[in-house]
Amino acid sequence: MIRSPGGFLKNVTRRIIGIRRLCSDECPTERKGLIVGVYEGEDGEPVFTPAAQKFNDKCDNKILELIKQSGASLHPGKGKAFNNIDNEFWAIAVVGLGKEKLGYNELEAIDEGMEAVRMAAGMGGVLLRKQGCTRVLVEGLGFPEQAAEGTALALWRYQENKMREHWKVIPSIELYDDPDSDSFQRGLFKAESQNLARRLSDTPANLMTPLHFAQECVNELCPCGIRVEVHDRDWIEHAKMNAFMAVARGSCEPPVLLEISYCGGPQDMKPILMVGKGITFDSGGLCLKKCPGMSRYRADMSGAAAIVGALRCVSALSLPININAVIALCENMPSGMAMKCGDVVMGMNGKSIMITDTDNEGRLTLADCIVFGQATYKPRLLIDVGSLTPGIRSALGFGASGVFANSQTMWSQVRKASVITGDRVWRMPLWKYFDKKVTNYRSVDVDNKGKGKGDPCLAAAFLNQFVHCIDWLHFDTTGVSMLADDKVYPYYTKNRMSGRPTRTLLQLLYQLSCPNEGARDIK
Repeated sequence: MIRSPGGFLKNVTRRIIGIRRLCSDECPTERKGLIVGVYEGEDGEPVFTPAAQKFNDKCDNKILELIKQSGASLHPGKGKAFNNIDNEFWAIAVVGLGKEKLGYNELEAIDEGMEAVRMAAGMGGVLLRKQGCTRVLVEGLGFPEQAAEGTALALWRYQENKMREHWKVIPSIELYDDPDSDSFQRGLFKAESQNLARRLSDTPANLMTPLHFAQECVNELCPCGIRVEVHDRDWIEHAKMNAFMAVARGSCEPPVLLEISYCGGPQDMKPILMVGKGITFDSGGLCLKKCPGMSRYRADMSGAAAIVGALRCVSALSLPININAVIALCENMPSGMAMKCGDVVMGMNGKSIMITDTDNEGRLTLADCIVFGQATYKPRLLIDVGSLTPGIRSALGFGASGVFANSQTMWSQVRKASVITGDRVWRMPLWKYFDKKVTNYRSVDVDNKGKGKGDPCLAAAFLNQFVHCIDWLHFDTTGVSMLADDKVYPYYTKNRMSGRPTRTLLQLLYQLSCPNEGARDIK
């Protein structure tokens, strides 16, 4: 889990992260709610956490009696709210934590103890919001950082497009009866980073244009001391980003290229380069997508949004690392100026690219950014993130991001990060077999579709043609970063954008910047 160097958080003005609280005149009556946890004992009997036991004693054993009378489930992600127990609290949410001392499950590739806390805290927040609570206090549940994550993620809502008087009150969040306030605050910082990515991804495409996304980046990152450079169409054309411009010219919205720099380490430290897919709306171009479900592709910039969210949290935690990010922002639209099937453009590294499918636009924009970033910053590691192929959604659903890695060491690091955050990844093959499928053409160097099945692997093989002799991680997040189609996770909202894999990226950056301060040992 993340620890901020030098006690930075102790001096940070307390902010409730990712949580919008309405003005006091809109919330005339404060209703406090409390989340307490209960384990499932060996004999099926409830076992209270220390804070819950103390509160139960204060209430003359009422909590235990109500649990037994109601038959409340003690499984993770289950809970029940009770009223009229204590004069201080409007409602008490009792949430199940499952068995005691849960830990790393190799088969499930997750830390079950941490995930149980996220699910329990998320369910508790949902229950208290339904009870009309405007102030939520949550005990640490054994992992204060994860308790803050689950609660803040569950309570956040995207409602900016509704009339103000119709906004639902989103409660504030506080830690209850636990001395580890720093960990709790870190969890809120992490939740804020993901909630920022959720907001950017969920904003309609007519409001989240390339220029608007660039302005949001400036507003969110510059106050944190992160440098943001915004380049216009003329600069992009002068830089000869032909693949990027082939996608951008189909839309009347002007393209934008962002260069983002965070300097937390020594000047001579080689940076990490992050590249995000920033297609603010993807219609498929001339290879038009089907109308049902097309609206979800307003979040085709979710990879860029996850990077922006992670960078803001990296700055808040003052991680000792240097990071540069390159994001190409544009729309993929059909028009008389749009790229056509069969067009050939020249990549920045001199390789010719055949555009066989205009709906495979993300790999074109990423390719130019990858070449530009490597030449400009000479990084030690390249990470690219994007909702690249529907094939990865068919394979992994909402369960995990597909990750391609050319380094076993880097794969081990990202896998460890995903185990800790609960936002899992699954390694996909980066074989030479797929390289031949995208390069074995007589008249061009690379094809943006390739031959045969295995679209996620073909996309990674395409990008691999633009990576030069450095460690590389490619995240294909089509399944996890868009609409949450189910309610497996209580801390995500069904049919809203998830903001994933922001916390996994953040945890990975922490591990790389503070290698001697790891969490649990994970092999």
